[in-house]
Amino acid sequence: MQTPLTGTLSALPALPAGTPHPDGVSNDEFRAAMSRLAAGVVLVTAHDSDDGPRGEDVGMTATAFMSVSLDPPLVLVSLRNGSRMDDLLAEQPLWAVSLLSESQRHIAGRFAMKGRISDRLLFEDIPYRTGEVSGAPLVGGALATLECRTEQHVVAGDHTLVVGRVLTVGLPSAEGGPLTYFRGRYRQLG
Repeated sequence: MQTPLTGTLSALPALPAGTPHPDGVSNDEFRAAMSRLAAGVVLVTAHDSDDGPRGEDVGMTATAFMSVSLDPPLVLVSLRNGSRMDDLLAEQPLWAVSLLSESQRHIAGRFAMKGRISDRLLFEDIPYRTGEVSGAPLVGGALATLECRTEQHVVAGDHTLVVGRVLTVGLPSAEGGPLTYFRGRYRQLG
């Protein structure tokens, strides 16, 4: 989807981890600073109808997710350029988000693995329902679920910011607290 902001923030070439950027901050320093910012953990999902006769559900763990606007209801998720989800959401405008509870650490870890198994196997024993609007998985026991339609893509360095209009909201569970990520580990509040 082409928007006025697409491509306005151009990607810079990647530098080795310890090499300072022209402004003097290395990837390691930046990563260490950002690890001190606690973030909620979500599972971003979409249905890839082009993958085989029935399609395939796709998911990824994200900590860069936030509310953008109340009127209209908009959210933002940051996706690594070239990731499966980035490629899919460039073509598929409907997607969903499940805000994970502290008891769903195993789900977050499963969908964050590098070199992981197929998405079909990752969803195999996770309770979820299919969103009526997005067709994407909505995780059972999540604190909240959102179905979204992409409004805008903004390339920002090595990530793409996807702004989505919230089409449905579900509040399946009021039990427990949020799963958070802090200093490189999943955490619980309190």
